[in-house]
Amino acid sequence: MQVLWAVSHRLEQTSKRMSARLGVTGPQRLVLRVVGLFPGVSAGDLAAILHVHPSTLTGVLRRLQAQGMVVRKGDPRDGRRALLRLSPAGVRANARRDGTVESAIEQAVAACGRREIAAAITVLERLTAQLERQDRAGTTAPTAGSRGRHAAAMD
Repeated sequence: MQVLWAVSHRLEQTSKRMSARLGVTGPQRLVLRVVGLFPGVSAGDLAAILHVHPSTLTGVLRRLQAQGMVVRKGDPRDGRRALLRLSPAGVRANARRDGTVESAIEQAVAACGRREIAAAITVLERLTAQLERQDRAGTTAPTAGSRGRHAAAMD
């Protein structure tokens, strides 16, 4: 748990530093990366790719549009949908890699072997699935066997 909190804290700190240096936060940067990879993606599809609710994405997209980094155009086949593309400013911001979360991830992963990476992915996928189950159930109560000796010692 301590390691996950440390990662979360470092992601938040890096996001603030990215905002000051690059003009975008970590979440905004992730949106730029995905829109850059999938020009013409709809907001709904982008939300699905990022595993967030569309309403969560609305504010991020508004800020990126206000900064002139993302362009939103109506889908000619479906007037209810908006399609997203990077503007020239968004392309420039997307090209910068120094000091970003993904550059730190790339460096950390490069120092790991395949088995370490596979194990980390497995643990993170299981954690994600468990958190999703708890969200659907509307509970954060510990499940049977989830309390180890450290948790019991803190009671």
